Amino acid sequence: MSFLTSPDFWIALSQIILINIVLSGDNAVVIAMASRSLPPAQQKKAILFGSMGAIVLRVVLTFFAVYLLTLPYLKLVGAALLFWIGIGLLKGDDGEENLDGHSSLAAAIKTIVVADLVMSLDNVVGVAAAAKGNVPLLVFGLVISIPLIIFGSTLILKLMDRFPIIITLGAALLGWVAGEMAMSDPSIAGWAAEQHVLHKVVPAIGAISVVIVGKWLTSRQQPEPANA
Repeated sequence: MSFLTSPDFWIALSQIILINIVLSGDNAVVIAMASRSLPPAQQKKAILFGSMGAIVLRVVLTFFAVYLLTLPYLKLVGAALLFWIGIGLLKGDDGEENLDGHSSLAAAIKTIVVADLVMSLDNVVGVAAAAKGNVPLLVFGLVISIPLIIFGSTLILKLMDRFPIIITLGAALLGWVAGEMAMSDPSIAGWAAEQHVLHKVVPAIGAISVVIVGKWLTSRQQPEPANA
């Protein structure tokens, strides 16, 4: 246990926690949005199990992060998946009334884990760098971050009840992240490096598109008024 007295250990641990909190802001939005349609008791379960599952997958992903980030087209696929998740969250697909409680809870947890997995491709690189190959330190830092992420998700969830516009902004955020992810794919890295304007335009288009498509699909789902 001598490592507990080492300043380097605490510095690295602080870096991991800080990086994870900063990079998990958008993840907290996803968690809150995915669980917003559930009953209060199930909201807590979705946030807890979704956060824990996401952290476990993030630890696993860290071991393969450097290699995965070099694979062409992976980020393009991830961007497309994230784009669709944003639309689904805006529509409220994770908590439709025709699903029973257990199915809705399972759907919310699945959405949280999948979205976090996709969004963490870049994030884990920073966390892994701070850990400097120390696996126990990495796991410890991520585990400590769980209650912080849960608190952030719970806070956002409460704000959503008071300010519904946050739901739209959250979906737009996912579209923005999807655009950024697509522009950083290795398959177009050489070309994209010279397209400085597109690094802002593409994420903006992604954000706007998620909102427009999500709102349009939502309007199509609404039942038509009965004839008098």
